[in-house]
Amino acid sequence: MKRFRTYRTSQEVRDRYADVHIAPEDFIYPYFVVDGNEIKQEIPSMKGVYRFSVDELLNDIADLSTANIDKVLLFGVLDDAEKDERGSRGYAPDNIISRAVKALKAQFPQIIVFTDVCLCEYTSHGHCGLLHNRDVDNDATLPLLAEMACQHALAGADFVAPSAMMDGQVDAIRRRLNNDGLHTRILAYSAKYASAFYGPFRDAAASTPAFGDRKTYQMDFRTRNQGTEEIAADIDEGADWIMVKPAMPYLDIIWRASQLFPNNTLTAYQVSGEYSMLKNGAAQGFFDEKRIFFESLTAIKRAGADHIISYYARDFVRNFL
Repeated sequence: MKRFRTYRTSQEVRDRYADVHIAPEDFIYPYFVVDGNEIKQEIPSMKGVYRFSVDELLNDIADLSTANIDKVLLFGVLDDAEKDERGSRGYAPDNIISRAVKALKAQFPQIIVFTDVCLCEYTSHGHCGLLHNRDVDNDATLPLLAEMACQHALAGADFVAPSAMMDGQVDAIRRRLNNDGLHTRILAYSAKYASAFYGPFRDAAASTPAFGDRKTYQMDFRTRNQGTEEIAADIDEGADWIMVKPAMPYLDIIWRASQLFPNNTLTAYQVSGEYSMLKNGAAQGFFDEKRIFFESLTAIKRAGADHIISYYARDFVRNFL
């Protein structure tokens, strides 16, 4: 009889045999950025997560740096009055993300900045690309995504992160960056599923579709192989890092990606619905907050993620590291 309980007799013994560990540098911390000054608005559906104006963003990143987290992902949030059908404020030279990147890099040059590249936060219809007869026009969207990525790169972004799930988006962005002599890397939202777990994010980013849904371009979660096929295509098109999103319901996809693409840095996104589900469940007394986040984030790392995007990253570092 093999006796496994000897590995679990005390906390010291359990720690000794634990072979999955998370470090501060494994995390990417997401931020929502708005126009204005002295703005720090808590998002009702995401307790402890805020929308920041650029000045308050810098104050919060100063605190984040004390937790030794050196990577951030920026999302722009606009008032409805600023949105139009083409999402033009997203790729204007003075767009909110480019201004945030410039300010952030001037004060915190050591922070690695990722920027979301998608039209959904900037269009009046809330979809991820241009529309033609109420459907997203894939090919017409590509040059706009490339322009947005270029503007972010010119501002100093270390990575641009296309999330629109348009076919050919990585190729379009890579060609544009190369043509402009920009060496910004690409974190591709490669396996991004059409998920109900995005609900709180759409509240946070004010990007709920005005009609329909995003199932014609985000992936069907009933498939096994499309995710890895999408990842392979993004790598071929020039992606530097790859992503699976959401994380916890897709641990099998994270594991498969880690095995099939071992030479490519793999990121997983613990999305807003995952965060809010655990946070609110803990607030209701259903489970211990620290323990449930420790377990869930460790599971994502154990499945094979090199980096984790998580709204709980700062609390995790301060609670456990």
